[in-house]
Amino acid sequence: MGLFDVLSNDIGIDLGTANTLVYVRHQGIVLDEPSVVAVEKSTDKVLAIGSAAKEMMGRTPGGIAAIRPLKDGVIADFEISEKLISDFIRRVVKHRYLMKPRVIISVPSGITEVEKRAVRDSAENAGAREVFLLAEPMAAAIGVGLPVDQPSGSMIIDIGGGTTEIAVIALNGIVNDTSIRVAGDELNEAIIMYLKKNYNLLIGELTAEEVKIQIGSAHPLDKELSMDIRGRDLVAGVPKNLTLSSVQVREAISETIDIIVEAVRQALERTPPELASDILERGIILTGGGALLRGLDRRLRQETNLPVNVAEDPLTCVVRGTGRVLEDFTGFTKVLEKSRKD
Repeated sequence: MGLFDVLSNDIGIDLGTANTLVYVRHQGIVLDEPSVVAVEKSTDKVLAIGSAAKEMMGRTPGGIAAIRPLKDGVIADFEISEKLISDFIRRVVKHRYLMKPRVIISVPSGITEVEKRAVRDSAENAGAREVFLLAEPMAAAIGVGLPVDQPSGSMIIDIGGGTTEIAVIALNGIVNDTSIRVAGDELNEAIIMYLKKNYNLLIGELTAEEVKIQIGSAHPLDKELSMDIRGRDLVAGVPKNLTLSSVQVREAISETIDIIVEAVRQALERTPPELASDILERGIILTGGGALLRGLDRRLRQETNLPVNVAEDPLTCVVRGTGRVLEDFTGFTKVLEKSRKD
């Protein structure tokens, strides 16, 4: 290990639509915060970043906006993203007088060159010395511990907040990938729409997410669940309570789940036969927050007739993957894309 390595704080970032996780080399995962920034509208002054900003969502007075700068896994608001990234880098890089950090950022496999440049510029302006991009499904596969450099194929489905990435990986490369911009956020949106349409009840994003986490499911449960929610009655305009069951929530999100299932089916159809037999043997691995949805593995098993396994701690697979690449940089150079200066 050279002096250069000692002085530099290398970090891996899983820049997510819903949450951003940061891994520092030799330290592990040091930060896991919502990707939300609260700003004062009149002055554009940043008031809070991360958890503190997320708590303000749907509760802010007129002069304050809680912004999620990433949409569908890519940067939608450049300036706010930069502030988010630089704040997180500042929090984890303690010795500021030392070398600027080398940064690996995971990005959805389906993003355009322009979107890649936005990610890179944000990280460079936020204080990165060098920026490398790593495709999310590849990062997830490395994080799970799959042998990505082997000729045998592995299939990974990474369901985040903004995108679902379905990829078959072999020989350090992605053999085929499907990246759809339908994931956790769409499930929340579907729950909001369902309650609006069927019960004239308006709930916020945070409540919808809570409903999904507490009683959401993709497959009938052995014991159905229920919970009480509060929202606003759209007819009377007053607060109203409602008891919601997991059966209703399943109905609310069924179309969104169908889109994900269909994308998995199409990805399997495009897989070369040799790799398909590897997948039959190994199964499909689910990662990302969406993997925690009850019964999703059962539903996919039913639809594909393949073994489906949820990765251990699915929320951190991607950032753990960036971390493993940082710890063994030379061993993983093939999977990284060095950002080009244009």
